[in-house]
Amino acid sequence: MGIQNAVRTISFRIAEEKVEKLDSIAKAMDRDRSYLLNEAVESYLAEQRRFAAMVEEGLEAAQLGKLVADEDVGKLIDSWIEERETQAKP
Repeated sequence: MGIQNAVRTISFRIAEEKVEKLDSIAKAMDRDRSYLLNEAVESYLAEQRRFAAMVEEGLEAAQLGKLVADEDVGKLIDSWIEERETQAKP
């Protein structure tokens, strides 16, 4: 028999129009509101873990002296923008 995660009920305030949108999406997916909220929380937590790992990686690189010059960062960002604009053209 597998170990089950403990489940807790929580409550929070949310704008009525967001509840209506959640319910609409839940209905379209044939799921309930709790399912959508759990998925959203899991997605948020994963993104926060990813961000924290990237920050930690950056701090470790900085401590090792592996820094990128501001000018080089600007060039890299410009190349991303140029690439995106090129891909967007028909």
